[in-house]
Amino acid sequence: MKKLDKLILRAFAGPFLLTFAVVQFIFLMQFMMKYMDDLVGKDLGMGVIAQLLFYFSVLIVPISLPLAVLLSSLMTFGTLGEHHELTAIKTAGISLTRILRPVLIFSVLLAGGAFWFNNTIVPLANLEAYSLLWDVRQQKLALDIREGVFYNGIPGYTIKVNQKMGENGDILKGVMIYDHTQSSGSMRVILADSGRMFTRFGGQYLGLELFRGRMYIEQPSADNRAGANFIRQNFSQNLITFSLASFGLDRTKKDLFKENKMMLNLSQLNHYTDSLHQRLQKERVLLIAQLNPYYTYLRLDTTGRAALRRVEGWQVPVAELQPVSLNITQQAANRARNVRSFLGTSAERLTNMTKETANYRIEMFRKFTQSAAILLMFLIGAPLGAIIKKGGLGVPILVSIVFFIVYYVLSIMGEKYGREIVMPVGLGMWMATSLLLPVGLFFLYQARHDSGILDVDWNRVLPSWMRWPLRGYKKTV
Repeated sequence: MKKLDKLILRAFAGPFLLTFAVVQFIFLMQFMMKYMDDLVGKDLGMGVIAQLLFYFSVLIVPISLPLAVLLSSLMTFGTLGEHHELTAIKTAGISLTRILRPVLIFSVLLAGGAFWFNNTIVPLANLEAYSLLWDVRQQKLALDIREGVFYNGIPGYTIKVNQKMGENGDILKGVMIYDHTQSSGSMRVILADSGRMFTRFGGQYLGLELFRGRMYIEQPSADNRAGANFIRQNFSQNLITFSLASFGLDRTKKDLFKENKMMLNLSQLNHYTDSLHQRLQKERVLLIAQLNPYYTYLRLDTTGRAALRRVEGWQVPVAELQPVSLNITQQAANRARNVRSFLGTSAERLTNMTKETANYRIEMFRKFTQSAAILLMFLIGAPLGAIIKKGGLGVPILVSIVFFIVYYVLSIMGEKYGREIVMPVGLGMWMATSLLLPVGLFFLYQARHDSGILDVDWNRVLPSWMRWPLRGYKKTV
């Protein structure tokens, strides 16, 4: 490796690592804010939070790499141009494409590694992340008994406390407990002047020690007359233990999530897509055979009588002759309504199957487009940095945000069009790359000729037969 390549790669490595870390942090915070309502107030512990952060950080790597390459390329070559290092290198007879070559090779290797990462690691991370997130969403909020509010988070009980005292809020005043564990409504009520709350057996149970209270139990009589038997018991001290098993994080079997499109690699997605295509073609063929019994043909003979003939496959047997009447007209109208209803239901089912197939194909193309985005962002960022000649974090960040937003919006539009069958899935997924690739090539062309972004030499861009309107203008000037 020549000294020039080492110099450029060394200048590129620092901004790339810095921007990649910053972009990862920003996207990770965005993910966590999106699911913040599912995490707050459930006492998950640092272990579960750390797992979610790790899995989500893995998931956003394919999104962060293109933006990091774009921003670091702009910063690197903008800084080289601002310090006149690009000019010095070009003065030595080295072309711009040769200057860009080491970063280009690095971007190609990075794109290949991103494809492998997106096809191998990301599906596993999706399985771990979203299965854990599902279990977190199903978990109840942590035990939070508030003053003057009925709390029913413990299965089978409703608790109300008038006042909480003590350093940890474990001393209670004015306790009321409704016991529903016997499936008999509120026929068992416990009142106490005070109490003490604590955990037992390693936090698996909640102990509630009550003082100076009464217990009211209503028992129906043999003839089901409510209030016939009423029991009241006084106590000076009573200990009640509640199970906290419902507050634990129960993990669901991961096999239940494995068939989701986000948890599959390229070969598995290809297999599922072929199966869905075959199923869709089979449904379309069967639609014709299923539609035949709904059709009935009417034939008039010379005496004005009619015969009903039902289509069954390719054979058309003739039924007995009967006069044309209003009953036949009603039957025809009913059959037409049945055909319309059947076709509407069948069309909706086939459309849903087509969209499901498109969703799997979108995931297939995403693994390619996210890797190709790395090369696209390099093709835009590196020449543009050589043109604007501005390093640092000011102009490069602004330009990077603009181009990344444009790419992101075009990608979302293409994905939506493909999912809604507005355009072919492949065309929709590659739409953003196809539209921005000419922009990158234009920037490269301008940078090679030391021209500004808007300084276009039409004699170089346009062929000779398209430049004739400009000749008369030049002669006049």
